[in-house]
Amino acid sequence: MPEKPHDTTRISFADLVETLQKIFVKAGVSEANAAVLAVNCAGCERDGGLSHGVFRIPGYVASLNSGWVDGKAVPILERSGPALLRVDARNGFAQPAWAAALPHALDMVRQQGAAVVAIRESHHFSALWPDLEPLAEAGFVALSMVTGLACVAPPGGRKPVFGTNPLAFATPVAGAHPMIFDFATSAMSNGDLRLAARAGHSVPPGTGIDRSGALSDDPKQILDGGALLPFGGHKGAAISLMVEILASALTGGQFSSEVDFSAHPGAETPRTGQVIIVIDPARGNNAVFTERVRNLIDSVRHAGQARLPSDRRYRTREASEREGISLSVEQRDALVRMAAG
Repeated sequence: MPEKPHDTTRISFADLVETLQKIFVKAGVSEANAAVLAVNCAGCERDGGLSHGVFRIPGYVASLNSGWVDGKAVPILERSGPALLRVDARNGFAQPAWAAALPHALDMVRQQGAAVVAIRESHHFSALWPDLEPLAEAGFVALSMVTGLACVAPPGGRKPVFGTNPLAFATPVAGAHPMIFDFATSAMSNGDLRLAARAGHSVPPGTGIDRSGALSDDPKQILDGGALLPFGGHKGAAISLMVEILASALTGGQFSSEVDFSAHPGAETPRTGQVIIVIDPARGNNAVFTERVRNLIDSVRHAGQARLPSDRRYRTREASEREGISLSVEQRDALVRMAAG
């Protein structure tokens, strides 16, 4: 049955960060790592990325309680060349590993014009756009890819091989917020599929298959021994394959199909790899880059596309900062209980 409407309440970003940080610390995360995770998770909720916001907190805690992830891990940074930084997350979360790498990435791109950050042995459980936004705000173009737990079957297949394998891109835009898109290479993200299952909603045809390999629009059947499918058939599958190669083979992380936390009941975070590629568009005397991007985006809008990537995110952020972040009363009460221990 569909969920009944919930009474809602409002909470400030600072208060949500504080509550989430307490939850992470109580679950065994170091103070430094908890601060990074709390800002990341609260930021997703603030900006309308609900599949990566407080919805994910029980999964974080379950993974920590299972012993599958080390909440106190301190990443090791390995400079492998003028523009390549390898990061061993040491079985910790990807967000603190990226936070440690970010100043070095900015230094490399300013000196060399480009930088590649290859993170391995990391647990990624969030959106990719927060990783790229500070890079675009600093004037750089950036790409990021991450693999995950195998839950996507190739076209014509019945066995999951790929993760949802999201891909994100960010660019500065003259006189405007950076434009950032972030999407799974599966027909639907796993988080959105789980939200649909919880709400009792069907999903569009072609989203996934059931355990027999038949197409299904029932998210519960897809989750129960079935699999998601790539978006765009063989084209999406090829992009997902590229993500496996760059985010896992290149970084030294596990492929999605190699992730196995069966010995850790309750674990949800896949330990794989993530790659971030950063380019300085001002190199090569390209001083008009951001203006050209703005002109291109204006042309797209004038052609009739009403909403571009990031538009809704920035509008939601502005509303959240003005009015507070909307949570159901049940969500707020659950978070308060978890923070109190």
